[in-house]
Amino acid sequence: MAKTRELCKDLRDKIVDLQKAGMGYRIGKQLGEKATTVGAIIRKWKKFKMTVNLPGSGAPCKISPRGASMIMRKVRDQSRTTRQDQVNYLKRAGTTVSKKTISNTLCRYGLKSCSARKVPLLKPAHIQAHLNFANDHLDDPVEEWEKVMWSYETEIELFGLNSTRRVWRKKKDVYNPKNTIPTVKHGGGNIILWGCFSAKGTGRLHCIEGRMDGAM
Repeated sequence: MAKTRELCKDLRDKIVDLQKAGMGYRIGKQLGEKATTVGAIIRKWKKFKMTVNLPGSGAPCKISPRGASMIMRKVRDQSRTTRQDQVNYLKRAGTTVSKKTISNTLCRYGLKSCSARKVPLLKPAHIQAHLNFANDHLDDPVEEWEKVMWSYETEIELFGLNSTRRVWRKKKDVYNPKNTIPTVKHGGGNIILWGCFSAKGTGRLHCIEGRMDGAM
């Protein structure tokens, strides 16, 4: 069925003005509009005190609150689960939905699909050493940090050897361990870059040949 023509706001307001003046449902004949259209506009004005179209309710959500809770619980436990995994999970529970519906549901709860960040693989001893360093220097004045130069080296894969994984997460959880991919500095088809920065700015970027050690 073709979509019906909508009256402009000025014409709707004129219908209401004529109704206030006592014209009744003869307004349609005077303006060349159907009596049913005029009646609908007048009833809407009497009930809502407005003539513009009310927003539609939209299609009903296919996922119940219980189903949404199941999805969120699954994502919290396994952030790397895919939309197809979620579709299959709900199907086994008796609910058939599309991958788009899964995306919409997760977005309503503030989650989006993001590429997992790659971070250095840290052992428990490394994590504890980082925490100790932060606590030891927590109250250092700014002047002390201005004397420090920070350096770091990174490995770049030349042939796309590192795979990319996607995870469902909130913006604040970017570096949550379950949302990252640990990396180690070994393997072939890569180059090592070394750089540094301080309060004065950045240093030059160096390409390292051979094995990187403290002396180099």
